[in-house]
Amino acid sequence: MSQQHTTQTSGRGLLERVFKLREHGTSARTEVIAGFTTFLTMVYIVFVNPQILGAAGMDTSAVFVTTCLIAALGSILMGLFANLPVALAPAMGLNAFFAFVVVGAMGLPWQIGMGAIFWGAVGLLLLTIFRVRYWMIANIPVSLRVGITSGIGLFIGMMGLKNAGVIVAN
Repeated sequence: MSQQHTTQTSGRGLLERVFKLREHGTSARTEVIAGFTTFLTMVYIVFVNPQILGAAGMDTSAVFVTTCLIAALGSILMGLFANLPVALAPAMGLNAFFAFVVVGAMGLPWQIGMGAIFWGAVGLLLLTIFRVRYWMIANIPVSLRVGITSGIGLFIGMMGLKNAGVIVAN
């Protein structure tokens, strides 16, 4: 029995053994194409994130490198540990809020803002561990979730139009 199991296992490739491609109805070729397509749809973040956070006074070169490393590490960990084809990268809405509201309008130094983000992440981690986050999300009405998402998108669009000079002070 053990010999048969070893023969079956060794007959499959590493990708098949790790990610169970056949079980999920896909192939290595399909996954590579999907990964490349996902990369192309998200690569703008590598260039936009440093510009937005640069407006808050952060070093754009450091933000560029950090964005690349975090996106790569997060996506790799999501694939290896969760076995999900999900790419992760910094959220454009949150970085715009951070740069233009927290640092710009409220006048806080970006270092203080980053500290607040860190402690907020620790709080969210605790909420996730104790399953409170799931309960909260499940109890937010769909219309409110859609409204929040739309509002963030409109805010990003407005910041882009303002930076392009389309929206100007009267």
